[in-house]
Amino acid sequence: MKPLVVIDVVGLTPKALRDMPKLSAVARDGWQAELGTVLPAVTCSAQSTFLTGLMPAQHGIVGNGWYFRELGEIFLWRQHNRLVGGEKLWETARAAHPGYTSANVCWWYAMGMSTDVTVTPRPIYHADGRKSPDAYVRPPELHDQLTGALGEFPLFQYWGPTASLKSSKWVIGASRQILREKRPDLLLTYVPHLDYDLQRFGPDAPQAALAARELDNALAPLLDDARNAGATVVALSEYGITNVSRPVDINRALRREGLLEVYTQAGMEYLDPWASRAFAVADHQVAHVYVRDSADIERVRSIVGELTGVDEVLDREAQARYGLDHERAGELVAVAEPDAWFTYYYWLDDERKPDFARGVEIHRKPGYDPAELFFDPEDKFAKARAGLNLAKKFAGLRYAMDVVPTDPRWVRGSHGRLPDSTEDGPVLLCSDPAFQPSGRVGATDVHPLLLSLQGLK
Repeated sequence: MKPLVVIDVVGLTPKALRDMPKLSAVARDGWQAELGTVLPAVTCSAQSTFLTGLMPAQHGIVGNGWYFRELGEIFLWRQHNRLVGGEKLWETARAAHPGYTSANVCWWYAMGMSTDVTVTPRPIYHADGRKSPDAYVRPPELHDQLTGALGEFPLFQYWGPTASLKSSKWVIGASRQILREKRPDLLLTYVPHLDYDLQRFGPDAPQAALAARELDNALAPLLDDARNAGATVVALSEYGITNVSRPVDINRALRREGLLEVYTQAGMEYLDPWASRAFAVADHQVAHVYVRDSADIERVRSIVGELTGVDEVLDREAQARYGLDHERAGELVAVAEPDAWFTYYYWLDDERKPDFARGVEIHRKPGYDPAELFFDPEDKFAKARAGLNLAKKFAGLRYAMDVVPTDPRWVRGSHGRLPDSTEDGPVLLCSDPAFQPSGRVGATDVHPLLLSLQGLK
C-alpha cells in the first residue's frame, strides 16, 4: 500500500501559498482545490469532520469547547478521542485492510486515540503547582526516543506570547522520525505556525508573509522524506484567518441585562454557569449561547442580535442548516461579522477580573482568548517579568505568568465563520493526480478522498 502523509497546515489559504513555493510544489504534478470547512471553522470541529466524514451535528464536536451540561462546567481543549463520534479514517482503513498502521502527531483529540502511534502536547502538572512542558507519546518507549533526538516538547512555543516556529519544527522533526522508523501507512501531522502571527497581525501584514516563508522552509525536509518514501502527500487547512478590528463583548452584554451571573472569591469574579440564565462560550468568530430557560430564548436572541459586530444568531432550526444542531451546541449560536470576533470577558470592573485573565490559561478561561498570543503592549515590564518568572521556574519556585493583556484591540486576525472568499478560505493540495475533483472539495469529502488515495474505497 502506498503510504499517505496528511499535513494540516493551520491557516493555509491561496493567499498564504504565494509565499510557500515548496509546499505549492506538492500540487505541481498533482492538483489543488478549494476546500470546504464547517461552522464553526475552528480546529477541533474541522479536524473531526475530516477524519470521520461527518458534520458536527453527527460527530458532536461543536467547537474547540462547549458547556458540558452534565457537569455544569465550561471546558475548552479537552483531549480524549471518545468525545468524537463516528468511525475514524484509520479505523475504516483498518477494517478494510487488516494490518493497516497509522500515526498521529498533534492532531487534536489524541488521548485514547486508536492510532498505532500518538504524539500530543501534555504538560507535567507537578504536585507543587508548577507546570513543565512535555508530550504524551504512545508507544511509551517512543517518548524518550523523540525527546532524545529533538529535546523536550516546546510547549511554551506551541501557544502563548512566545509561540513561534520552534514548535512546528519539533512536530516536523517528530513526523520525520516516525515516518522513517515506523513507516506507517497513514501519518497525520499538524503544524500550527501560521496561526500565530496571522492572529497577532492579520493575514495581510508583513509578519504573515514571513511566517509563511519560514514554515515553507521548515516543511521542506518532511516533504522530501515523504517523496523519497514513495508516499502520497495531502496538505490541507481547517480555516483561513481574516483581518478583524472589532471585538464583541457578548458576555458583558448578557451580564448588563441581568442574565449572566458571577460569584466572588478573594475579590475576583468568576462566571457562574449554574446560576446564569444565559452566557456565551466565545470561540473566535462563533459563540455558543446557553439559555437555561426556553422562555428567555427570544429575549436573548434579541440582545445578542443587536450587538454591533454580530452577523446572525442561529436557533436550533437554523443550526440544522449548517449541520451544527447537536445537543452540545448552545440554544443559540452567534456568528460574528467578517471583521469582528467574540471575547470571553464577563467582568465589568477591571479590578475584579480573575487572576487567570492575565495568564495563558486555556483550560480555566470560559472561552477562547487570542490575547494570550501577546505580551501586554501597555505593560513595559511584561517581558522582563516573564524572564524573572522563567528564572523562578528553573529554580523550582512557583510563579504566575501575568503578562497577557486584557485589552482585545491588539488582535488583528480571526476565523470561525464560513469564508467569504475563496482567497481567504481553506485549500487542499494533493501530490497524486488521480481522483482530482472537478471543483470544490467539501469538508465531509476529505475522509472518502483519503481512503480512495490508498485504494481503500
